[in-house]
Amino acid sequence: MRKAFVVGHPIRHSRSPLIHGHWLAEHAIAGAYERLDVAPDAFPAFLARFPAEGYVGGNVTIPHKEAAFRAVAAATERARRLGAVNTLWIEDGRLAGDNTDGLGFAASLDEVAGPGWAEATRTALVIGAGGAARAVAGALIDRGVERVLVANRTPARAAEVAALDPARIAVVPWEEREARLAGVGLLVNAASLGMTGQPPLDLALDRLPGTAIVADIVYVPLETPLLAAARARGLRAVDGLGMLLHQAAPGFARWFGVRPAVTPALRARVVADVEGRT
Repeated sequence: MRKAFVVGHPIRHSRSPLIHGHWLAEHAIAGAYERLDVAPDAFPAFLARFPAEGYVGGNVTIPHKEAAFRAVAAATERARRLGAVNTLWIEDGRLAGDNTDGLGFAASLDEVAGPGWAEATRTALVIGAGGAARAVAGALIDRGVERVLVANRTPARAAEVAALDPARIAVVPWEEREARLAGVGLLVNAASLGMTGQPPLDLALDRLPGTAIVADIVYVPLETPLLAAARARGLRAVDGLGMLLHQAAPGFARWFGVRPAVTPALRARVVADVEGRT
């Protein structure tokens, strides 16, 4: 029986076991996907021993993604660019890693807005400058968005995101974020603002064009104040659950040999779990 995991600290909140458990049952695979709480000081030892414990690989979440990148012997180009790993496996006896967060974000937009969203988006504005913002900005560049603007309360952090592609990513001062919306075709909240227990994102959407898309990587709650405001204006809104679901598929394919689909049934199952816990 093949076993995989999601490792983080804390880890109780993770919906990954629900997602992968759904796919294992759907494809009648004799496998397991486990939730493992590993503190940062114990993480290097965990990476060294997990194959001996019968695991073929797993997902990495907060706070271990950068440590996982430093530990892998072989990293994909995406992971090297972002300096973070969220998917691990063993390849030719070596620890290998990838970062599928950006893939998941782009796929969630494909699902809701259609595959032509990137060609129609000349300028995107990303709020935040953490690991998720880096993954989102990288995905937007990969999909051909001409210009990506990054706004964050700490300008130095935003500059780190812009360093991914200085020719196409630029920093916007935090106090200018609303003024820049007039020319934005895609607005992405890649910060924790709006998450349950966090303050909402302070951003009026009045200046956004009527054709703009508003995306939020937060999925607890599914309908953040930002998305509610976007829908009230008649704008297309993309919640954070799609990113979570789609980023999981490449890892499952590596560990269990089947490329799973993100279906309405899977989404409904995770939505019921999210709403049941909030």
